[in-house]
Amino acid sequence: MRTIDVAKITENIKEMCIEANHFLAQDMDEVMKTAVDREKSPLGRQILCQLQDNLKIAGEDMIPICQDTGMAVIFLEIGQEVHFTGGILEDAINEGVRAGYIEGYLRKSVVKDPLIRENTKDNTPAVIHYEMVPGEQVKITVAPKGFGSENMSRVFMLKPADGIEGVKDAILTAVKDAGPNACPPMVIGVGIGGTFEKCALMAKKALTRPVDEHSDIPYVKELEEEMLEKINKTGIGPGGLGGTTTALAVNINTYPTHIAGLPVGINICCHVNRHAVRVI
Repeated sequence: MRTIDVAKITENIKEMCIEANHFLAQDMDEVMKTAVDREKSPLGRQILCQLQDNLKIAGEDMIPICQDTGMAVIFLEIGQEVHFTGGILEDAINEGVRAGYIEGYLRKSVVKDPLIRENTKDNTPAVIHYEMVPGEQVKITVAPKGFGSENMSRVFMLKPADGIEGVKDAILTAVKDAGPNACPPMVIGVGIGGTFEKCALMAKKALTRPVDEHSDIPYVKELEEEMLEKINKTGIGPGGLGGTTTALAVNINTYPTHIAGLPVGINICCHVNRHAVRVI
């Protein structure tokens, strides 16, 4: 049994909130640079170069890479042999978010009640997802999610008879409906299977998978590649101003489902696709 003081969780999450909002993850940095060379439209290349300039200034001057510094989404994979001490884990997570957004001078975008809409003034509470795994480590993924792209996300409750072609149509429909509103080039997270809420959660977590890694299920890998190609043929392009780079990646997760259903969640993210990962 390994003992971890929750203060360590707080400190790491504070640092990760600041890190994710100022610097692209390595996988996103590499794919964005590659996109400039691959883009065929002169205007599309110009937009991508401007985005690169923005990222460079953000890193050098410690300015957030986007004015929408997001609602903090936290994934915790907790080893079964870990015992937390020093307080309540969820309180420690939210304290990390609070400290990160205040000390990092990040925009506070969370309202306490969805209808009364009074700002909490510290960007808490976070949206937290827990998973128990073997071992004695804790993997923390912090993914601040802006709502320009979040608002463009969809859940489709398809019929089993719709099959894989129905899934393809759902993904393309979501992307086309999003158009420029999701700040393309986008990263598309897709969850297929499970239930209404499971497919959405899988789609969200798919966004945190490195964009240069495909599913290890052969047909899913093929579907990821096919959908990326089809999305980039829509012509939406960088900034929605036309071009051949509408998406940078399509990441798909699957899960068993009921004989009567085929749920599909599509969580769209903008070109920064912020995420930071640490293992403690």
